[in-house]
Amino acid sequence: MTDTTTPTESATDEPTAKRAVVLLSGGMDSATAAAEAREQGYEIYCLHTTYGQRTEEREHECARRLADHFDAADFLRVETGHLSAIGASSLTDEELNVADADLESDEIPTSYVPFRNANLLSMAVAYAEANDCEAVFIGAHSEDFSGYPDCRPEFFEAFERVVDVGTKPETEIAIEAPFVEWSKTDIAERGVELAVPYEHTWSCYRENEPACGTCDACAFRLQAFRNVGVRDPIEYAQRPSYVGESGDE
Repeated sequence: MTDTTTPTESATDEPTAKRAVVLLSGGMDSATAAAEAREQGYEIYCLHTTYGQRTEEREHECARRLADHFDAADFLRVETGHLSAIGASSLTDEELNVADADLESDEIPTSYVPFRNANLLSMAVAYAEANDCEAVFIGAHSEDFSGYPDCRPEFFEAFERVVDVGTKPETEIAIEAPFVEWSKTDIAERGVELAVPYEHTWSCYRENEPACGTCDACAFRLQAFRNVGVRDPIEYAQRPSYVGESGDE
């Protein structure tokens, strides 16, 4: 980290705030990760990527609102069209259908974008190093890594080693995945505690408005809100009951 202290600063001056990049997709997990970073005292730099996903404009709109809400020091939108060109994901390929939710499946879903998190984290680390940030926050969690191989704890541990080797000797950037062992319900509970504005988030894989309610992302989200007894504030075409009786869906 660069020493920004000048001779004119007194001993009573406020120390320079620590900084973190937050990968801010516009979804509930990344929004909660941003809130967690702020809660830990970081000034946040928001990195939002569009890669040809079906709901990219809605996600961008939400990410912008979240960045404003969290008083982000900077908001950077990067278009990563190569992920769409590579294809092999129902999020970017119109010829592949986004499957209906199957919350019990152990198969890698069609929504998996090959090696996406390595691509996104590489950009986030570059952005972090350029802005003297100490950490990169990502909202991945346990129900992600049951289907997505690049959401596993081992992946983030390995990537942090790559960062250590591939940045300047004086650079120290931690890869923070604070929810990696948490469920979606745990994230919703923490987000409610931190007053995350979930009305400004978007999770649906299929639609920009209203959310479908039947894809995996909608299902896990609706289930989480029901589990914590809070009504999901966004609009849905359908609100299936993915769990028992609690909540107000």
